Amino acid sequence: MRHWQITCYWLWSLTASVAACAKPVEPAGPTPERPAANASRVRPGIDVLLDDSVAVVRNRRIGFVTNVNAVDRNGKSAIVRLRDAGVQVVALFGPEHGLAGTAAPGETVASTIDSATRIPIYSLYGQTKAPTVEMLANVDMLLVDLPDVGARYYTWLATTVEVMKAAAPLGIPVVILDRPNPITGKVQGNILDAAYSSAVGRLAVPMRHGLTLGEHARLARADLGIDVNLRIIPAAGWTRDMSFERSGLPFLAPSPNLRDIDALFHYPGTCLFEGTALSVGRGSDAPFHQVGAPWLDTTAVLARIRAVGLPGVEFRGVKFVPVKPGDAKFPDAIVAGIRLVITNHDRYDPVRTAIHLLAVIRAVHPEQIRIGGSFERLAGGPTLRDALLRGDDPDVIIASWSVGLAAYRTRVQPLLIYR
Repeated sequence: MRHWQITCYWLWSLTASVAACAKPVEPAGPTPERPAANASRVRPGIDVLLDDSVAVVRNRRIGFVTNVNAVDRNGKSAIVRLRDAGVQVVALFGPEHGLAGTAAPGETVASTIDSATRIPIYSLYGQTKAPTVEMLANVDMLLVDLPDVGARYYTWLATTVEVMKAAAPLGIPVVILDRPNPITGKVQGNILDAAYSSAVGRLAVPMRHGLTLGEHARLARADLGIDVNLRIIPAAGWTRDMSFERSGLPFLAPSPNLRDIDALFHYPGTCLFEGTALSVGRGSDAPFHQVGAPWLDTTAVLARIRAVGLPGVEFRGVKFVPVKPGDAKFPDAIVAGIRLVITNHDRYDPVRTAIHLLAVIRAVHPEQIRIGGSFERLAGGPTLRDALLRGDDPDVIIASWSVGLAAYRTRVQPLLIYR
């Protein structure tokens, strides 16, 4: 089944949808993980909008930028919630991975039309990365509800920026339905050099940026000078130090290779290995929890990385077999790997851990690791790659970021929504 066909299961006409697909009207996709019994009851922006501020969208023709994993606090699709509230959604827009959230990383997604209602479903990760004037012809307001992951590399901020830029000259307001940052408001990593801005690093922010999508959109408007009518519907009850488990919200994997909360915590660090010859476990049982290659000497690497004494994480030797990995790294081969196991989320620094692990693997395998040109895009410039290739001490590298991080915290302070 092609990933966009899932849309015909949804949303708008029970009779037509069941006839077309012989499936229930509720969105397909993974079942949300339920929160712990002692969790708080944070309300994401979709709940706040429809419970407290529905007048914002009343009598408006809405274009909705989202995917299937945007759900309310009870795990119900945000698209279904809008339908049930009588909101007039006239167009849907999907980011990377598509509206259904099943397309592979980097896979081009086609636009289509919902078979039940003839509502267009426009891809913002296909022939165009931004809504065109024609796509927005019947739209009075754009809502954005994308469950971001808290890392600079994730492309949904870039999609949000393109939506804002497209809306601005047409006078179309953009409303962000905000959500908690699933890996908290902690800030770690280097600051992107603006000269290296790309879809995997749109703004001059750290690898673990500590912002919600709404705060990020505010920063984008300020940094890029986007003259757009921007409104944020906040996530009620969330604080910057609140873990996702404490939020009480259900968890759905935002993309095929980020399957659990720990993968999101690892991602600001292990994603850097995408710019090397090592696999990050795509196509395996634990993507972004592990890195490896058939040639990796795990005994030597484990001895060195354990000796560093990094807090909040343990390292284990594993073997895994990438099946249709998407990045073409070692398909169907037995890969020797290092798995990162978080023991304390508050103490774990995924970026520092990754820099140390990169340095160790380079020391053991200086020829094979191949820290390539694509690494610069992820690292936000050449400085980190150059330092690793020189053999600089990892903690000296990390300490060199402190001034930039302090300036970043000062820069974003007036734009923060949550304490």
